[in-house]
Amino acid sequence: MSGHDHPSSTLAAFAAGLRLDDIPAPVQRRTEDLFLDWLGSVLAGKGSRPVESIARIAKVMGPADGPSEVLISRTRSSPLFAAMVNAAASHVAEQDDVHNGSVFHPAAVVFPPALAVAQAIGASGSELMAASVAGYEVGIRVGEFLGRSHYRIFHTTGTAGTLAAAAAVGRLLKLDAAQMLHAFGSAGTQAAGLWEFLRDAADSKQLHTAKAASDGLLAAYLAQDGFTGAQRILEGPQGLAAGMSRGDADPAKLTEGLGSRWALAETSFKYHASCRHTHPAADALQQVMRTHGLRAEQIEQVTAHVHQGAIDVLGPVVNPQTVHQSKFSMGTVLGLIAVFDRAGLADFDAHYQDPRVAGVRRKVQMQHDDEVDRAYPQRWIGKVSVLTTDGRTLHGRVDEPKGDPGNTLSRAEIEAKARALAAYGQGASSAEMDQLMARAWHLAEWPRIERLLP
Repeated sequence: MSGHDHPSSTLAAFAAGLRLDDIPAPVQRRTEDLFLDWLGSVLAGKGSRPVESIARIAKVMGPADGPSEVLISRTRSSPLFAAMVNAAASHVAEQDDVHNGSVFHPAAVVFPPALAVAQAIGASGSELMAASVAGYEVGIRVGEFLGRSHYRIFHTTGTAGTLAAAAAVGRLLKLDAAQMLHAFGSAGTQAAGLWEFLRDAADSKQLHTAKAASDGLLAAYLAQDGFTGAQRILEGPQGLAAGMSRGDADPAKLTEGLGSRWALAETSFKYHASCRHTHPAADALQQVMRTHGLRAEQIEQVTAHVHQGAIDVLGPVVNPQTVHQSKFSMGTVLGLIAVFDRAGLADFDAHYQDPRVAGVRRKVQMQHDDEVDRAYPQRWIGKVSVLTTDGRTLHGRVDEPKGDPGNTLSRAEIEAKARALAAYGQGASSAEMDQLMARAWHLAEWPRIERLLP
């Protein structure tokens, strides 16, 4: 049976058979970059109310000790509960990575279960790296397969992320191709995550990553134990695409370029501490403000020319009631850019309700743009039009937002970002981050994955 006839099986065989030697050196280096970037994000989640809530429940439900590290509390637990808490913490600061074409945040659902299991079984750094790459490649392709219609209702990081977690853990457990396919089946039947939470400023986004990581881990361990799962959970007549997409799912996306196109290397770093859909417009407005020496009080109106996905996700957030909800408010993000020339973690905490920011927020509108929409999701073009109080209309355009592969962060910038994130959550000291960063750049050389923080 060809991969075209059974793409789920082909994808599972790829994930099960991936070896470090198969992965080009530049992709290995990128994995190190993404790992350190993720460490910063998870440490920034320390102290977040919804994250700490999940951590408390995990502590009650899980063992008092275990082989796997809960990074925000420096305690230990089972792989299942450590993965759950670390994944929740990874996705609250809105600084974790994103893959444009799949509109998917891989790090938050791949590294937490992979690290937890690697610590539990005493895996090497090379095994952790290969497993992480497998998780990225599977999750990204599942997200691309599900299509744009899926993302309109479903949070892809929660859905495709469950498969990504299963692939990463399955690779660490050395599942064979048949077992990996069963793991996919069990992961896919648990996949979930709906955008409705944004309308209520609810805490569900952290639950999405927590459950994707832990459910994918569970699926892999069940497969190792002989538990079976649907063989066509992705493309079958009652599978994920049938239930979660509206006619635009493309099974060819699951296997396209396996082993030659490394989707992990296409992953972007997030520069602003907000939903990625706001970044292109934020960069474009920043360009206008700097180029013309514009001040916030000179703005009469800002029009962000966006793709439909931005309208679907950000449109309901008109008057944000919490810091986290404000990160999904185009008006708030552009208000911070206009007033402070940045939209970082501390800026949202201190200023999302600032009258000057709110004043700009009321002047911001989103408008569907055909060019931007045609390019999306492969390219996230930023375009804004700014009407000034003296009657001028100024235009800004950014073809690759800061952090995209063509406008990426250097290792020095990644280190600075990780250090700032750790300091924000008080998750690690500067000296501890020095040690973590030095180790991250040699991830594949670690003889055994042990505790990261004392």
